[in-house]
Amino acid sequence: MKTTTVETAAGKIVCHESSGTGQAIVLVHGNSASSAAFARQMEGALGARYRLIAFDLPGHGASDDAADPTATYNMPGYARVLLAIVEHFGVQDAIFVGWSLGGHIVLEAAPDLPRAKGFVIFGTPPLAFPPAMEQAFLPNPAMAYTFQRDLTDEQARGYVAVAFRPGITDLPQAMIDDVLRTDGRAREQLAASIAPNGFRDEVEIVANLKQPLAVLHGAQEQLINGAYFASLKMPTLWRGKVQVIDDAGHLPQWEQAEKFDALIEAFAREVT
Repeated sequence: MKTTTVETAAGKIVCHESSGTGQAIVLVHGNSASSAAFARQMEGALGARYRLIAFDLPGHGASDDAADPTATYNMPGYARVLLAIVEHFGVQDAIFVGWSLGGHIVLEAAPDLPRAKGFVIFGTPPLAFPPAMEQAFLPNPAMAYTFQRDLTDEQARGYVAVAFRPGITDLPQAMIDDVLRTDGRAREQLAASIAPNGFRDEVEIVANLKQPLAVLHGAQEQLINGAYFASLKMPTLWRGKVQVIDDAGHLPQWEQAEKFDALIEAFAREVT
């Protein structure tokens, strides 16, 4: 795996490329995580076949904290970083895969990626404004941590725990460390950015998308309401339905890596 640091308007962004030389696939991680959430893809068979590119968002992982949090820690700001990475690596025709917050970032950037082969989102219910939070998300006390600036060690552990299917107690310490490392202003500003004109209408984006859109969903999600997707118009939905991954929660790429990778590879074959 090759690591590169890319200079952007938001600061230095650390990027990783897998060893594969096939179709480029850009992976965008979620809130209070890092590119390491895709380690099983980057270091596994999928990464050996395809050119996977994963990067740490500003304020996350090994990337810089934002010099201007109000300009960076929101959907347009993160989307600008994604577009800068695309430009740096010359992968305008990539497949873009977004997990949780990363899926919202991918949808925000989608209108500016006309050459993209396709999009994959998971853990990401497309939202309009005002966002239909009660319909899109399941009631869970840990959801509050999404927008909370400072988290204790116990809260960070709780935040990671709800990303897995119920009953999982052996949590990766690296994921807990990623939560604690994250610039708390990123969570705080994300909450502040949920305002009129604060982000593109994602419901409208998926309704008017020209490229194929795959929606994946962990069958034992503790955060996202899978029934919400049925309320959306998604004319380019891959295979005509949401792809449900059994025995997985909010982290199917980790919990069921083989099943997840098989879906990504099938999507890549079909759209290219």
